[in-house]
Amino acid sequence: MFNNQKFLTRGVMAEIPSWLTNLMWHMVLTMEVKEKDYLQVFTLTKTPAGQHIVHEQEQPPYRYELDVPCDDAVNAKVFVIDDLTHSTMLLAEEY
Repeated sequence: MFNNQKFLTRGVMAEIPSWLTNLMWHMVLTMEVKEKDYLQVFTLTKTPAGQHIVHEQEQPPYRYELDVPCDDAVNAKVFVIDDLTHSTMLLAEEY
């Protein structure tokens, strides 16, 4: 799962820095779980030091948190959805 063609929506391209989209793809691809859910959820929060990232999936339950020092942090919720033919990264409000 998620090893197929990848797409970003216009909202992601406009609001999320490219280094952060690349990091989120990497986090999905390198998850250490027996099974990946078709829906991956990222909650992005600005902190005084930079970007706080919470990566979750529902089934099986998975949660990973990461802090990244940066100057271009954002507040957003991002979904990554795999439909077996392609994977799409979109803002929650674009769903």
